[in-house]
Amino acid sequence: MTYQFASLSTGSAADRRNADRDEVHYRAKLFGPDARRHAILIVNASPHGMMARCEQDFAQGDRVRIMLPVVGVAPATIRWSLGGRIGVHFDTAVDLASYYELLATMMKQG
Repeated sequence: MTYQFASLSTGSAADRRNADRDEVHYRAKLFGPDARRHAILIVNASPHGMMARCEQDFAQGDRVRIMLPVVGVAPATIRWSLGGRIGVHFDTAVDLASYYELLATMMKQG
């Protein structure tokens, strides 16, 4: 007997990643590799990371800490930085229950 599996990917990896993001508009604090505090504006998020606008230039691989409602301090790594925007990957994914509460809080205050 032969089985055929439908392809789960219906677009590029970037398209799938973007589809998994939730749009937000939330001001937060980020502590850079030098422990200095920076203001950021989170524009989209997922349980695994986020994209934010910031005035500080960061390098790929920089280690940062982000202050988030509900989950507290989220240690993370800068994945990319371009034109006042950064992509951040959390060290530990936010569990879904906490993530939905985080989203609700960010959307309410955003």
